[in-house]
Amino acid sequence: MPPTPTLPRTDPEALAALQRDHGRALFGFLVGLTAGDAQRAEDLVQETLVRAWQHPEALAGRHESMRPWLFTVARRLAIDARRARLSRPLEVDPEGLEQAPAAEDTAAGTVTAIDVRRAVGSLGPEHRQVLLEVYFRDRSVAEAAAELGIPAGTVKSRTHYALRALRKDLQGYGYGLGA
Repeated sequence: MPPTPTLPRTDPEALAALQRDHGRALFGFLVGLTAGDAQRAEDLVQETLVRAWQHPEALAGRHESMRPWLFTVARRLAIDARRARLSRPLEVDPEGLEQAPAAEDTAAGTVTAIDVRRAVGSLGPEHRQVLLEVYFRDRSVAEAAAELGIPAGTVKSRTHYALRALRKDLQGYGYGLGA
């Protein structure tokens, strides 16, 4: 098996000098870019120094100072890290999950709605009309009577018998269906 070629790397002493000379300023710059997150800034400083270690040609250049190159690399790394964080779903603390409300079971509500529709559908048209006016359109007995063109006593009677029929059909739900 042929030997793996080693890539040129920055001399460890030069890298240590780079960190000593520019590390504090780089950290302060990155704390500002990370909205005060010191841990994230430290990680980005380390990543910036890894890039300097991987690219010895940057140090060998004729730069008066390495600080502009370091700050440019650090800024790009901070931008990339932010974009990566924003593209992922928000991380949730496991303790927060325990306090989160349980997901609502919509199947039970759907079954109830189907049963209620079926029960109302089984009523005669006169009883359905009275319930529609009194309960769904929130009209008083007098208003429902005027709308339907029947006496108020008839509205009360039909409401009573309609609710009694619904109570019988929806017995398992325990609804307190008036009268």
